[in-house]
Amino acid sequence: MMNLIDYLKIETSYVSKERVELLLPLSKIHHQPFGYLHGGISGVLIETACSIGANQHLTASQVAIGLDLHVNHLNKAQTGQLRVVAQPVKIGRAIQFWTAEVYLDGETIVANGSCTLTVKG
Repeated sequence: MMNLIDYLKIETSYVSKERVELLLPLSKIHHQPFGYLHGGISGVLIETACSIGANQHLTASQVAIGLDLHVNHLNKAQTGQLRVVAQPVKIGRAIQFWTAEVYLDGETIVANGSCTLTVKG
């Protein structure tokens, strides 16, 4: 069975407890009907990067699940490669808070956001 990360072709570039980087080569499946990056893709990238990072702080019997996601769309994108960089702000026993930025071709910021996650298990 294919999951969303595989379907969208999101690639893991770097993972640690302090930073997560994901890459996404843009294609037409990532566009909204007017030919620009669909804003939901930025949300998926931000929550995915934050979730991967949050889970680095947990035991094998725990999982971090998103509670809240905020996304600010700052610039348009059509072609190129997106890179999302997520970093923790607060790592607690029950709640984690992460921020992330989405860049186009390594320089233009496309979106930024934050994700609050709860720890289960």
